[in-house]
Amino acid sequence: MRSFLPLLSLGAVAQALHFFIDGTSPKCFYEELPKDTLVVGHYTAEEWDDQRHSWQKHDGINIFISVDELFDNDHRVVSQRGGPGGKFTFTAAEAGDHRICFTPTSTSGRSSWISVSNPNGGIKLTLDMAIGESSAIESADKGKLQDLATRAKDLNNRLQDIRREQVFQREREAEFRDQSESTNARIVRWVLIQLVVLGVTCAWQLSHLRTFFIKQKLT
Repeated sequence: MRSFLPLLSLGAVAQALHFFIDGTSPKCFYEELPKDTLVVGHYTAEEWDDQRHSWQKHDGINIFISVDELFDNDHRVVSQRGGPGGKFTFTAAEAGDHRICFTPTSTSGRSSWISVSNPNGGIKLTLDMAIGESSAIESADKGKLQDLATRAKDLNNRLQDIRREQVFQREREAEFRDQSESTNARIVRWVLIQLVVLGVTCAWQLSHLRTFFIKQKLT
């Protein structure tokens, strides 16, 4: 059976959850991620302390974390080993299912199996995962994320400037087109007026010449 990580949708902050891992067998979750999605996870591993009667961290706990791309023949994008607390991060290169696995080891000597006689066996793993560019990711890389956000904002401002320039150019082109059409219309009107004047002048001159020749003939 697949375990599906109960994360919130893209662009939201996921709440922390915890689960128990038996022995040294991996606990895997499957998450379908869109392309170029940033994933940052923080984890804390604890083991039951009989003296304190509570779950406690100690340096003997190690967690091996792996992330595989199922759509790409289980291509591994994360393979890291950490202590009882840490973080991991990756970006989905392509859209598809990703398998996220946690494998614990401990040097405490306690039984690592959960049973009726040992209900507090195993490792308690608390996981806080954030998905998406707008997630509130509190980590050492926050400054880098803020720098990326600033660059994205600058790029968005430049795009807005380009759009405004395009609108301005379209308005100027429309104004120039209107002026050209108006000028062409005036030129056509002036040509027509000239043709009318020339026609009237020619008719008057022909009439005048005709009258002149008639008078000359009669005399």
